[in-house]
Amino acid sequence: MENSPLQVVTVPTAPYPDQRPGTDGLRKSVCVFQSRRNYLHNFVQSILSSIDLRDRQGSTVVVGGDGRFFNQTAIEVIVQMAAANGVGRLIIGHHGIMSTPAISCVIRKYKAIGGIVLTASHNPGGPHGDFGIKFNTANGGPAKEAVSSKIFLISRTIEEFAICPGLKVDLTTLGRQTFDLENKFKPFTVEIVDSVESYANLLRNIFDFAALKELLSGDHRIKIRLDAMHGVAGPYVRKILCEELGCPANSAINCVPMDDFGGQHPDPHPTYATDLTDSMRDGQYDFGAAFDADGDRNMILGKHGFFVTPSDSVAVIANNIFCIPYFQHTGVRGFARSMPTSAALDRVAKATKIELYETPTGWKFFGNLMDAGMLSLCGEESFGTGGDHIREKDGLWAVLAWLSILASRRQSVEDIVKDHWLKYGRNYFTRYDYEDVDIDAACEMMEDLEMMIADKSFVRQRFAVEDKIYQVEKADNFEYTDPADSTISRNQGLRIIFSDGSRIIYRLSGTGRSGATVRIYIDSYEKELIFEDTQVENLLFLSVIQLLSICITLEFAADRSKDRQQVCLSENTSAWR
Repeated sequence: MENSPLQVVTVPTAPYPDQRPGTDGLRKSVCVFQSRRNYLHNFVQSILSSIDLRDRQGSTVVVGGDGRFFNQTAIEVIVQMAAANGVGRLIIGHHGIMSTPAISCVIRKYKAIGGIVLTASHNPGGPHGDFGIKFNTANGGPAKEAVSSKIFLISRTIEEFAICPGLKVDLTTLGRQTFDLENKFKPFTVEIVDSVESYANLLRNIFDFAALKELLSGDHRIKIRLDAMHGVAGPYVRKILCEELGCPANSAINCVPMDDFGGQHPDPHPTYATDLTDSMRDGQYDFGAAFDADGDRNMILGKHGFFVTPSDSVAVIANNIFCIPYFQHTGVRGFARSMPTSAALDRVAKATKIELYETPTGWKFFGNLMDAGMLSLCGEESFGTGGDHIREKDGLWAVLAWLSILASRRQSVEDIVKDHWLKYGRNYFTRYDYEDVDIDAACEMMEDLEMMIADKSFVRQRFAVEDKIYQVEKADNFEYTDPADSTISRNQGLRIIFSDGSRIIYRLSGTGRSGATVRIYIDSYEKELIFEDTQVENLLFLSVIQLLSICITLEFAADRSKDRQQVCLSENTSAWR
């Protein structure tokens, strides 16, 4: 629709010191964005100002979010500021909703200069929940450290922002809206697009939809259960799995996006996806999956709730990668995992003679390898899996990858995973989270730990746990040199690696909204005892930590954190305890 010329104004502002983007952008409680004057405006202007005016003038930017509370308010501000800062076209998902994988897809399809993603991932939503905003660059992936640092530096010195306050967009109507502004820039265009179609078309070119339809709706179909947890994945599940691949409509639950996610925690973990785990227990469904708020994370379950760890999930997909037609055509360039993720993938890479990359936490490191043509499949322990079709983790892609394996092998999820353990051994994996910790105390603890493991006498020490001996083979502060561009990332986490491949990892996480989060990862490898109860196995390995006296240094967390312990594997259960 045509609009009369709209005024662009410059508004004075003052900087905030706490707008450093974390691993997945800027995340704060909703009340921070609502109560601090111009808090959102400052960060949006910092993102736009980080792009050279010559590059952003007339350019295309994609905008979408997971539908959480404050999503539409933020989009209105972003539209008004993008127009005032010379962006030529915005592509926005219908109703302002678009999954993170779909945003990556659309950025790449339309050759956009980047995208603004509105999500706090698996964090709670609603007026008392969290909100997040991150910038994805032209490759469709999260901004690299240099870009994030530039955004942060601008946010520390910002004095004004440009906005067109009279510009109003209708997010409910598909199609193009054009606006004339009283400035030197060309008319400004907003396109409201179907949030699902471009992404669905990409998946049609990756997977054998005919084989998947036969698996899900043929004479010998399997029964599946998919839980979108009232996040953005709901419309994608209904369109692709139900309407196109033939799953019964009641296979998909919690598929209506809500701004508070139905009052639930939109985290695809057995503790939170209880609607799914409860329905899987009695054995009526052969396959189950849950997604987080923005659709990039996934959890895989087999019959009777058999739980597949994210680390095992990516390893199993790697071992069966040619069940996916896309890889039959492109070949496999490499595998990668984040450093804290268990080494299950490493064993597949070694057996198949495919290059394995161990990167710091953060999908941008995977994206850099993909852009260089070095990586095809990757994953991380925090329920993220993906391929090189986009530059984000992708929950629905992971589900279709698993369904492709089931269609090819005609075995149960549990049998496929247990066959994998028999071939490669099993990595028992646990993560302990200490949240909202005093940052100074956390840094002091990490420094003390680093001094202890750096001592030359620490390597080759032997520790007895019942009848098993663990010998320290290597201990360091993980440093990563990117093989694609030779950039170096230091201080990525403390590693204690034992001679059998078992590991203890300590790191400070960068995704929390306040304070610091200390994470401890325990990766215990077994070649023989592969069907043991996970918690028993990991309690034995925890004795190693006690012998090292490391747990003593964690006493600071008791008074300063919400002690949350994520136990990421049991054959049928997984719990926060």
